[in-house]
Amino acid sequence: MKKRLALAAAFLVGACVTASNVQAEQWYVGGSAMFWDADDSHHSGDDDIGWRLNGGAQFNRYFAVEGQLGGGSHFDYLTGIYAKGILPLSQGIRLYGLAGLAEVDFHHGDDNDFSWGFGGELDLSPKLSLGADYMNYLDGSRYDFDAVSVGLRYRF
Repeated sequence: MKKRLALAAAFLVGACVTASNVQAEQWYVGGSAMFWDADDSHHSGDDDIGWRLNGGAQFNRYFAVEGQLGGGSHFDYLTGIYAKGILPLSQGIRLYGLAGLAEVDFHHGDDNDFSWGFGGELDLSPKLSLGADYMNYLDGSRYDFDAVSVGLRYRF
C-alpha cells in the first residue's frame, strides 16, 4: 500500500506540474497545531493535539500543489499530497480547497485513502499568513481520521 500511495503521489505531482507547464510563482512552508479525532476498531473516539508541517508550490493565484507531514502521540505519522484550488476574496484573504491522497500510520496499523479539506488564510505581512483548515484524512476505510489545524505559513 505504501508503494502505491507513493506512486500515486508522484504521479499527481508530475501531472500537475506538467499540465501547468509553468514554473511555480511562489513556494511556501508552514507549521500548524492539529486538533484531530480518530475512530478505528481499536479505539473509539480518540482525540488529541498533534503537529503538521506543510509546503507547496503555488503556480498562479488559483492553483497550488501541497504536501503535508504530521505527527502526534496516538499515531506515528501522517503524509499527504494535494491539489489545492484557491479562491482570492480580497487582497490578503483567501479560501482554498484540497483534494488528494493521505496515509496515516497508527501505532497498531496504517491506512491510506482519498483525502480532502478546506480552509482559509489571512496575510499578516507580505510573506507571512495565518491559516486554519479542516482536513478529512481517512473516511470509510479501516480508520476515520479528521483534523482542524491552525498555523502560520511563510511564502518565499
